[in-house]
Amino acid sequence: MKFHRSGAMRFAAALALAPVSVASMAVAPANAFIVFDPSNYSQNVLTAARSLQQITNQITSLQNQAQMLINQARNLASLPFSSLQQLQQSVQRTQQLLGQAQNIAYDVQQIDQAFQQKYGAVALSASDQQLVSDARSRWQNTVGGLQDAMRVQAGVVGNIDANRSEMSALVGQSQGATGALQATQAGNQLLALQAQQLADLTAVVAANGRAQALQAAEQATAADQGREQRRRFLAQGAGYQPGNAQMFYGKN
Repeated sequence: MKFHRSGAMRFAAALALAPVSVASMAVAPANAFIVFDPSNYSQNVLTAARSLQQITNQITSLQNQAQMLINQARNLASLPFSSLQQLQQSVQRTQQLLGQAQNIAYDVQQIDQAFQQKYGAVALSASDQQLVSDARSRWQNTVGGLQDAMRVQAGVVGNIDANRSEMSALVGQSQGATGALQATQAGNQLLALQAQQLADLTAVVAANGRAQALQAAEQATAADQGREQRRRFLAQGAGYQPGNAQMFYGKN
């Protein structure tokens, strides 16, 4: 009897606690359960993909801008080679040779003065000694002009080797140019080299022309002086007078 009473009491206690457990389960908060929403997940993935694409586009744009700046820097990079000093030295050497012209320089006033004094018509009042002195001076001018022309020719020929080296270097710089500015500068220096070569050619032509002009002027003046000297020779004395001449004397 005692046993049945204690078992009944335990059963009653269990029945009393049962509603409390059921109630506890009924009032559990909703956030205690994990709920998967496929639609929301897809939307989040799509949003993340779009954001990643925007970031990728921005990175690509920055890379393009960086490459553009690099290209601009290359285009604006100056050519690390200059032949200007060498070209200027070649021009100066030719100018020095032209400036060393003997007796008659490349000057209009000096040329006019020399022709008034020693070339052209021979003065009738000039002494024989003056005529000889002027003729010798003209001959010296002609020889000096020929020597000057040969000196200029030698100087120009001496520039050929230096010009060849400069041309080879400039062509190499032009072919290896990394940007538009370097290619343009190399092309400009090649044009400067051609201008220097044309200047040398002009100097040679001028020197040769000067020498030929002096030679022709000397010949023209020498012809006029020869006529004057012949006139003076014929004018001296009474000239030839015919007469009888006896070559053999007979014995008386």
